[in-house]
Amino acid sequence: MKILTFDIEDWFHILDNESTKSESEWGNFESRLSQNLDIILNLLSRNKLRATFFCVGWIANKYPLEIKRIIVAGHEIGSHTYMHQLVYGQSEIEFNEDLKRSIGTLESISGKKVRSFRAPGFSITQDTPWAFEALLRNGIEIDSSVFPASRSHGGFSSFGSSIPSIIEYKGMSLKEFPINTHTILKKDIIFSGGGYFRLFPYRIIKRFTESSPYIMTYFHPRDFDPDQPMVPGLSLSRKFKSYYGLSKTEKKLNKWVNNFKFIDISTADREIDWSNSKTIHL
Repeated sequence: MKILTFDIEDWFHILDNESTKSESEWGNFESRLSQNLDIILNLLSRNKLRATFFCVGWIANKYPLEIKRIIVAGHEIGSHTYMHQLVYGQSEIEFNEDLKRSIGTLESISGKKVRSFRAPGFSITQDTPWAFEALLRNGIEIDSSVFPASRSHGGFSSFGSSIPSIIEYKGMSLKEFPINTHTILKKDIIFSGGGYFRLFPYRIIKRFTESSPYIMTYFHPRDFDPDQPMVPGLSLSRKFKSYYGLSKTEKKLNKWVNNFKFIDISTADREIDWSNSKTIHL
């Protein structure tokens, strides 16, 4: 099972960076969303693919026509929060209010129920299980926020599963589509999206894919934009992670989706026998 998803935010929505930390800073940058969304939608159209788009509510409110373009093209809309902030940097009340606002905004534009969610930076961790309760109480049925390995934004290395699983929390159940991992020299690495996908040569990605029964991708509009400006304030390592390989992403992804069959989350949800899935008790 290979699932295709995109996190819809702008090129300046960089986490943990002073110059891009909130709405007051975002106004200093010109949007490049429309042209990058063109690349994504055209690639999907050429290959007759449907994908899941996790959209930032702030983006949806500011550029509703871009969200409608995604919907008209036949793709699924999920929430990527409203203000694109790390979950573990918020209180339970703050996260709940932001989530509610994002869902309301997206549903008013799409006219459809928002069933799925992904946290910015995969920032639901072992210290914030209350976020799963907030998702369920706001009508979310499917989550894709778990990064079951260590990472700069926390990760959830103790989660215990890197395949679709059921999360049980306070007597409630949530379907979880975590990011997939691949083990090299006893270390879990990620290759299915973002900087990892841009870093590895395609032959490595193809080999890893062939040995992986489950793939959860994650791409951003900025991943397809080699001409974007440099975000101020990034360290040398973050500049490398954020800008390396941008000119090759579209060609590499096009080859990947031609070599393997990809589906959206709703299709994957229908194909899984959840009664036989692993259950994670939190």
